[in-house]
Amino acid sequence: MTPLFDCHLHIIDPAFSLVPNQGYLPPAYGVAAYRSELAGLGLEAAGGVVVSGSFQAMDTAYLGPALTALGPAWRAVINLDPELPDGEIERLHGIGVRAIRVNLKRGAGTALADLERQARRVWDLAGWHTEFYLDAGAVLPELRPALAKLPKIAIDHLGLSEAGLDELEALAAHGAAVKATGFSRFDGDVADALRRLDAANPGALMAGSDLPSTRAPARFGAGDLDLLRDSFAGRDLDRILRGNGAAFYEVDLPEL
Repeated sequence: MTPLFDCHLHIIDPAFSLVPNQGYLPPAYGVAAYRSELAGLGLEAAGGVVVSGSFQAMDTAYLGPALTALGPAWRAVINLDPELPDGEIERLHGIGVRAIRVNLKRGAGTALADLERQARRVWDLAGWHTEFYLDAGAVLPELRPALAKLPKIAIDHLGLSEAGLDELEALAAHGAAVKATGFSRFDGDVADALRRLDAANPGALMAGSDLPSTRAPARFGAGDLDLLRDSFAGRDLDRILRGNGAAFYEVDLPEL
């Protein structure tokens, strides 16, 4: 089995609140189904990150059971809630939450001043960073200077857009992490994007399954792994599959 620090997946438990987003409500996808699907691809998650989807809105109740089932090397990202009390941030930190997510792709617009205020607030309170689901070509020309000033950020799914790759490279060179996930969501040459971003910053790219690939044109599978293996080898491949993500989320993994 190839070890993976899976920096982006969704656990969908209908026992907890789910909210249709743009008419979409996903099917259930639990920890056992996730592990089984990963094993079928020859992968074993050494740790990873459960990301709250738009369809989970501000609900965080599902995370406690999910993270307990997954184990101590797992972390979580929750949707941006400007009303989240300080005490709740501390409690969520205790179960493994390490970031807020700002959805500029499917969510409602977030005022830039409020975004910066919330990102700095959770960083100062708990060391949480901010993750962005965005179309790099559409928003980074305007937002990149502001995002570059934030203390620690990650961009989902290669920024979705080849038109935004120059801007994303600049952010990566400045220290942003970029999730090598959701390849079917990216509208350009994935292999070229991977090489360019890795050249801009060898610590930037961190791989993930994006399972269960909600609303993606294609589900994560062997072809995605082939793209990574064709682009990187040896220690470089392990760095992207495992090392960069674990370092970014501050999870200690055993040496291979």
